[in-house]
Amino acid sequence: MKNRDSLRRRKSFREPRARFLIVCEGEVTEPTYFKDIRHRERGIIELEIVPAGVPKTVVERAVQLKKGSERDARKDENLRYDHVRCVFDVDAHPFLAEAKEQARANAIEIAVSNPCFELWFLLHFKDQTAHIERHKVQHQCGEHMPGYQKVPPCDTLMPLRDAAIERAIQLDNWHATRDTVGGNPSTGVYRLIQQITDACRPPG
Repeated sequence: MKNRDSLRRRKSFREPRARFLIVCEGEVTEPTYFKDIRHRERGIIELEIVPAGVPKTVVERAVQLKKGSERDARKDENLRYDHVRCVFDVDAHPFLAEAKEQARANAIEIAVSNPCFELWFLLHFKDQTAHIERHKVQHQCGEHMPGYQKVPPCDTLMPLRDAAIERAIQLDNWHATRDTVGGNPSTGVYRLIQQITDACRPPG
């Protein structure tokens, strides 16, 4: 009996890895991008991407899944999410303030892009401090990524990621000096990318 129990314990054992739940607004662009990261970092972290519509629905789905993981963690602590992040745009969505408040109330982090997620892509190629509309962001993305529609060319973006992070940080600092944090243009996606990067970094 002792040997059988020992074998059972060894079979269920796995090295703990950081678990990220990303609930995003889009059904193509954002999931494609984060799935590429999951592919590159397989075996190191776990990413679960769940497209969920408008911001309020995104947050509600994240709350539901987070609570589910906490219930599952009563049996296996490895099933708890270490990071839960909602990714959505400002755009012209209703109930945006309510979505942000619900996220705060449930200790869920958000990565908001103003005006749209593609601003994060654009920052891989250039600085952007002037106010810019969604269609203009998408048009400029097409100039830097020929043929771009909704599926990002991740092989093109990946080598430029550090530059994008630096531009996004500078943009946040620029807004902070003007008391316009979260204004157009801005994106919090870089913080999520930094979290994932830190989780993938070897210890020591």
